[in-house]
Amino acid sequence: MVPSILSHYYARERGPFRSLSDLPHAEAESVLEAIRQRGDGFASQRRPDYLVIRRELEALVRQRFIDKGGRPVRSTPRYMILGQCDWVRDWYLEGCSLAVPLARFDPRIVSFTYGDSFPAMRHNDGKPHRGQVFTLGELPWLVEQFGLPQQRAETTGPDRYIEAQVWDDEPLGEWLG
Repeated sequence: MVPSILSHYYARERGPFRSLSDLPHAEAESVLEAIRQRGDGFASQRRPDYLVIRRELEALVRQRFIDKGGRPVRSTPRYMILGQCDWVRDWYLEGCSLAVPLARFDPRIVSFTYGDSFPAMRHNDGKPHRGQVFTLGELPWLVEQFGLPQQRAETTGPDRYIEAQVWDDEPLGEWLG
């Protein structure tokens, strides 16, 4: 069964929906380096080429979504998770979460990858969902075929949750200060 919410996890100090992708490259690199220096959670362990790869993957996910009829407004997505995956809170100092009903999202502005888009689009293990972008209409099939990863209680590996990429700020306006 497809969960009826999208969840977002974030550090209390920074607030929800803060993204390096919204910053110019040099500024994003500077912010990421400061995170590395402070040792702030999961993000402090990212590779030196992380931002370059991330921007390439975001463009690829966006184009594949458009190819399936998506109509993104943003050039980069806001990241969420299908259903709940509360252990993700541990990635952040003073981790917080919020949940938004899936029904709030127009199907033309939300795409999905089976797993975090970074490994889902790069990990080459032959699984049929690798390198794929899914639409809201494809979620019942996706969950029926492969299950909901976070229900398997695995917190390692590329398939830990189904990531949602939200391509319009309108449904998230109340959290975007």
